Amino acid sequence: MDQDGTRGRPVSAAELFDGLGIAYEHAFVRLPAQLRAVEWLTARLAEGARVLDVGSGTGRPVADLLARAGCEVTGIDVSGAMVALARTQVPGARFEQCDVRAYDAPEGGFDAVCAFFPLLMMSRAEAAACLKRMAGWLAPGGFLVTATVPADVEDVEIVWMGRTVRVSSFSAEEYLRLQREDCGLDVLHDEVSVFAPDDDRAAPEEHLFTYARRRPLLPAEATTTG
Repeated sequence: MDQDGTRGRPVSAAELFDGLGIAYEHAFVRLPAQLRAVEWLTARLAEGARVLDVGSGTGRPVADLLARAGCEVTGIDVSGAMVALARTQVPGARFEQCDVRAYDAPEGGFDAVCAFFPLLMMSRAEAAACLKRMAGWLAPGGFLVTATVPADVEDVEIVWMGRTVRVSSFSAEEYLRLQREDCGLDVLHDEVSVFAPDDDRAAPEEHLFTYARRRPLLPAEATTTG
């Protein structure tokens, strides 16, 4: 995230993305690592797989690609403007305005959860708790595919895409540890890359993408729960 620019009152995540609207899609829709992550995920999901897209934005590219692959997609986003755009652009998915911190999902209710950059504008404690909740929403054997901006920062004020925001994040090592130890997931793949958004207001960013899996039930466990 860009630390240059004119500072003003820090805006909330809802205010930020209400203001950006379709400009966010234009800046990030061709993010190669994100497209690879969705392709990796859809190759492992059956027809009709239940997928939650956290921070679904305009619906493109993630929810759109998932829906086209035959998944049953639910998208949630704090921004009402983003949800309205997503409903128009991706009629094959269902979208609702909701903060992931307040979202109520059943234990094991999804075959996969995508979470591309939705945790940056909350405290580290909240972000860690959200990762753990998302892991719990996975069915046994389900996948959690995420992306973040790796940085050891807490409540730092920056300017990003022309807006002043407050952000927190984890180092790459801590982010992976949270998924493995706190969430009990098997991290199958992680990669760090640099992406330059297609917008003069946003500087190149370092991104960490992770593909993780909730462990499948052992045969004895499957017999007991069945």
